[in-house]
Amino acid sequence: MYKNLINGRLVEGKGKEFTVYNPENGKAIASLNGLNQEQTEEVLNAANDAFKTWSQLSLNEREKYILKFADVIESHKDKIVELLIEESGKTYGNACEDYHMLPDCLRYYIAEARAAKDEIIPDYDNKHINMIIKKPLGVVVGYLAWNFPLLNVGYKLGPILASGCTCIIKPSSQTPLSTLYIGELAIEAGIPVGVINIVTGDDNVVGTILNESKIPQMITLIGSSFTGRKIMQQAATSIKHYSLELGGSAPVIIAKDADVEKAATCVVNGKTGNAGQVCVAPNRIFVHKDIKERFLEKATDMLSDIAYGSGKYEAPGIHMQPMSSMKAVENMESLVKDAVEKGAVLVCGGKRLDREGYFFEPTILTGITKDMRVYKEEIFGPIIAISDMDDSDDLAVLANDTEYGLAAYLYTSSLDMGLSLSRKIDAGDVCVNEPCFCYNLPHGGCKQSGIGKDCSTFSLDEYYYIQRISIALKEN
Repeated sequence: MYKNLINGRLVEGKGKEFTVYNPENGKAIASLNGLNQEQTEEVLNAANDAFKTWSQLSLNEREKYILKFADVIESHKDKIVELLIEESGKTYGNACEDYHMLPDCLRYYIAEARAAKDEIIPDYDNKHINMIIKKPLGVVVGYLAWNFPLLNVGYKLGPILASGCTCIIKPSSQTPLSTLYIGELAIEAGIPVGVINIVTGDDNVVGTILNESKIPQMITLIGSSFTGRKIMQQAATSIKHYSLELGGSAPVIIAKDADVEKAATCVVNGKTGNAGQVCVAPNRIFVHKDIKERFLEKATDMLSDIAYGSGKYEAPGIHMQPMSSMKAVENMESLVKDAVEKGAVLVCGGKRLDREGYFFEPTILTGITKDMRVYKEEIFGPIIAISDMDDSDDLAVLANDTEYGLAAYLYTSSLDMGLSLSRKIDAGDVCVNEPCFCYNLPHGGCKQSGIGKDCSTFSLDEYYYIQRISIALKEN
């Protein structure tokens, strides 16, 4: 169990050993070996060889494989969700949402590929027929984040398989188990050998070899801005395509005419769901001073009765899972300490739970200023960091006061403000009056939050290159 998928075979790694822990109790649940140099080179060649045949299959043929793969995945839902909960500490509902994104994306992207149309470009002299053809790029290396393992797999495998590309998928070493199990199911579904390869290993060995190789035509990542820059530096051995969904510091503008209860509910849900470990979670929260007390009253009331744990639960209210590691908990403590020392007010929370596992209380801080780490950094945890604002503030300037540009949120009852301010905000996703994310909506950032898109037909387009064919017409 928990073997790498290389060229249609389940293979034990021969590289460095690593351990996977259950965040709910901090106990080790698996030890496995990643790939060594020789195995990494083997998987590159396997994906490259498979591309020669997979890319030539008709859409009808690829669709049969992909839909069967989705069916097989659904027949193993219980096992997949169980692994997700164990390796990530997710609640049952969160794990199910994460899981469903994989079969949903597989079906969505092959349907989008079938709906795509080649084009004819007019010829100004009526001497040629000019055709535009979309052709798959080649081998894609995909690096996945630890916070939503199966959602990440869906975002990548969906367009990779539908476009005719082949891939090497490398899950995070924190949460590799459910993704490795998907490799087993790819064999069960009869996916041709080498089309999907799923591997683990030390980034300094496996990651470096994959990045520096001239075989991959595209590298895609869901991760930090630092990792994105490092990958691009290592991959400069050849010209490659990139799709990088990187860090974020989502601003939340809550105007004085907003529905305060709804805004507070969305913020609290965004910071407690997945323990706030979400790239699009609210980060810098600007609340108009006239409604601040009402906002705090609603938020603190929601956080007054939190249940903690993973898996299934029966109790009503908010149920929050653990953080990913003790290092993540310690970072939350450090962020709170820095803010309080610089003048922030701790309204509630602010400390780890006195129990086993990696649990940190949801926290509200007010009086946030620009010199505090919670303002400047991506928090990636359950800290609600609130700054005051009033009618004199330039809201677009506040929202854009960051090197990131992934997501942003605006709460107002004014249609004019909703339309005008959202256009001034530098972010790939701007949601007005509630979060809105789905696999058919483009998702991706600007500035240091990355390049390219996940989700939607815009993502699928990135896995093709455009070929023009011009055919001379015989003169009459």
